[in-house]
Amino acid sequence: MSEDTPPRPHPGRRRQKGGLDRRRRALISVLAGSVVLTGAGVAAAAFIKSPAQAAADTGPPPASVLTAAVEKKVLSETVITRGKVASSQRITVSGEGAGGKDAGRSVVTKVAVKEGQSLRMGQLLLEISGRPVFVLKGAVPAYRDLGPGSTGDDVAQLQRALTEIGHGTGSDRAGTFGTGTEQAVERFYRAHEFAPVTEQTGPPPAATEVTGGVGTAGDDDGDDVPAPAPRVTVPLSEIVYVRTGPAYAEDVSAQVGGEAKTDLVSISAGELIVDGTVGPEVKGLVKPGQTVSIASEVTGARATGTIESVAAKPTKPKDGEQAGGDTYALKVRPSGRLPADLAGEDVRLTITAASSQNEVLAVPTSAISAGEDGQTTVTVRRGQKERRVPVDTGMIADGYVQVTPQGQAGLTAGDQVIVGVDETRAGAG
Repeated sequence: MSEDTPPRPHPGRRRQKGGLDRRRRALISVLAGSVVLTGAGVAAAAFIKSPAQAAADTGPPPASVLTAAVEKKVLSETVITRGKVASSQRITVSGEGAGGKDAGRSVVTKVAVKEGQSLRMGQLLLEISGRPVFVLKGAVPAYRDLGPGSTGDDVAQLQRALTEIGHGTGSDRAGTFGTGTEQAVERFYRAHEFAPVTEQTGPPPAATEVTGGVGTAGDDDGDDVPAPAPRVTVPLSEIVYVRTGPAYAEDVSAQVGGEAKTDLVSISAGELIVDGTVGPEVKGLVKPGQTVSIASEVTGARATGTIESVAAKPTKPKDGEQAGGDTYALKVRPSGRLPADLAGEDVRLTITAASSQNEVLAVPTSAISAGEDGQTTVTVRRGQKERRVPVDTGMIADGYVQVTPQGQAGLTAGDQVIVGVDETRAGAG
């Protein structure tokens, strides 16, 4: 064998080396499998949770505590309702009895006013079967015809009304229909181009016996004694009285040629007031003398007033109206004169039913809690700290309650008190 020829391996050694290689490869495979299984276990552990942990992770977040500030304010308990601006007096002009004795039937022959028109005292309203209907100032409605010899408050009222529009009654005594009043009535009618109604007011003349045998009563040859001249009278159907101005024609339904029935003209007179209603649930809170805020959403006008009256019994529905819940009428007297353009306007009424008058500490009613011992408290929260403050409660109004801290317990305006928890937020989570 040459020296350059490498020695051949022993057959037994080749077999031994081959077996070692196979064992090494098998060990590496086992180790690699272990690593893979270990990684999979770690990954699985990251996603597998206990039922308790799963429930905790999927539950809603804790509810948030809601707080509100303690305020220092005037508490006012209010009642809000609706009302309508109207004049203090409303009169309906009827044509019944108008037109005079010579009229075959009562029909409207002239309409002298328009709906919404302002009226002046002494103005002609209507003409019925040729006879006028005037408006004059007076508190007593016309209830009888007036003429020479009539006396009473209604005569004095007529005299004042005529004098105010420029027709003085001369030297007639107040309340006595004399010559001066008669002349004033005639001038008034003539100014409107109407002849006043005249009637024979005195008794028929008695027959006069002529002395000396020249003649006796009933002789045709005796001198005729002239009958008294007809005297001016004022028919009750020709005058409509209103207590005071301003006055305006609220509604005019009369038409020329139409029957002179009721409701020909509706007159509103006097200062504007507000008519409103309240329901039975708040009637006990509303009393005369309480302050009222008046507001018009249409014009933006605002005013104040006081309750003048509250009905003791509910209002009955008018003919044709469906019966609903009981309502009680109330009347509001404005503190000042309301603008004329508010007449007939629907307005909002805010009634101050009660007031603390001065500023007091107040919290929302939901901030108040009562313990088993009857102690009333509020819970003040600052940061994450809470403390209970004993309080005495007072007036309740519009969702707030007056509170007074007991003893040395500290409670000031601006403190945050717990009013509840935000359950909706928790549910959303």
